[in-house]
Amino acid sequence: MTLTNDRTNDRTDPPATLTAPPDATGRFGEFGGRFVPETLVPACQELEAAFDEAWVDAEFRAELTRVHTEYSGRPSIMTECHNLGAQLGVRLILKREDLNHTGSHKINNVIGQTLLAKRMGKERIVADTGAGQHGVASATAAALMGLECTVFMGAVDVERQALNVFRMKLLGAEVHSVHSGSRTLKDAVNEAMRHWVANVTDTHFCLGSVVGPHPYPYMVRQFQSIIGDEARAQIQEMTGAMPDVVVACVGGGSNAMGIFSGFVDEPGTRLVGVEPAGGAANGRGTPGVVHGMRSNLMQDEVGQVEEAVSISAGLDYPGVGPEHSYLASIGRAEYPSVTDEEVIAGFQLLSRSEGIIPALECAHAVAWISREAPKMQGKTVLMNLSGRGDKDVSQMMDILDGRL
Repeated sequence: MTLTNDRTNDRTDPPATLTAPPDATGRFGEFGGRFVPETLVPACQELEAAFDEAWVDAEFRAELTRVHTEYSGRPSIMTECHNLGAQLGVRLILKREDLNHTGSHKINNVIGQTLLAKRMGKERIVADTGAGQHGVASATAAALMGLECTVFMGAVDVERQALNVFRMKLLGAEVHSVHSGSRTLKDAVNEAMRHWVANVTDTHFCLGSVVGPHPYPYMVRQFQSIIGDEARAQIQEMTGAMPDVVVACVGGGSNAMGIFSGFVDEPGTRLVGVEPAGGAANGRGTPGVVHGMRSNLMQDEVGQVEEAVSISAGLDYPGVGPEHSYLASIGRAEYPSVTDEEVIAGFQLLSRSEGIIPALECAHAVAWISREAPKMQGKTVLMNLSGRGDKDVSQMMDILDGRL
């Protein structure tokens, strides 16, 4: 299969603002681009043109705002963790994306993409999913918009996220279990892209993170930037200042990019994306091409993609969004990792101290904050709680059996 990279000119100067769009070829510095089969180049170009037109269309933006307000439940609230903050010696504030309809930040992007798909005249969407949150959000939005929905999910994730599989089917989606490769998110994305190639005329690929070929990383970031826009105004009202640290978990990185977008141009605010130790693409990966983009990814010495391993189905991805790789390369954001055992402890810590059960993905951020708190005494820490832990309770019942 021949891959085309329609790169016509390089950006030589840094953007005036880090929230600027990528260059004309969809690159953030050296990362991004469009590495896809020739059959998909017209579809990507059509999507790019449609998004650019829609994003400056007042009617489209008004409809997007209306659906978020009346259906998704925006704006999401901010919650100060008085108990845990006092215990750790920091002022800890959560952006509550877990309270959105469907239980995570994923609905922000999916509402935008399904509105765009209808605008483009598409009749179907195809989606990838890891933990099932994006799949549930896609099935939900498809039901709302009157679109058919097909979801690809790795067989390993189908087993550990059975509740979300049932939710998708209940909402009318057709769910395909992927048994190739590692049988996780990477392979679900592969199969979803193959399905898109075969059905490109009437189908929109509703990619769930800030990954993939241009325009997806930028488009998904823009749809998720509502998190950062709201959080910036809310924390100023709560504290009268910008936060010292903004923290989010990172797999592909859409929730992190969403909240980072509100603070990336604030030099006094530290940005921290917490990766799983078994899938740290920025922490121990190297630049390469995967899923139509150039970004940091876990690969061996001959360029074969390595499997990512995580307790969290939403973070076992071997790559990361190209904008995250760019932010890491210029030193604007940092990407530490935590172990599964630290995540288990973080999951229990937030549950018991604040009565909030986080998704295992978000428990990575809790774990890092807990570990690093002695170095952040007195600081204001804003964490994106991007999903609730209902989906993980069954898995954690098995893990914590006899330990509670």
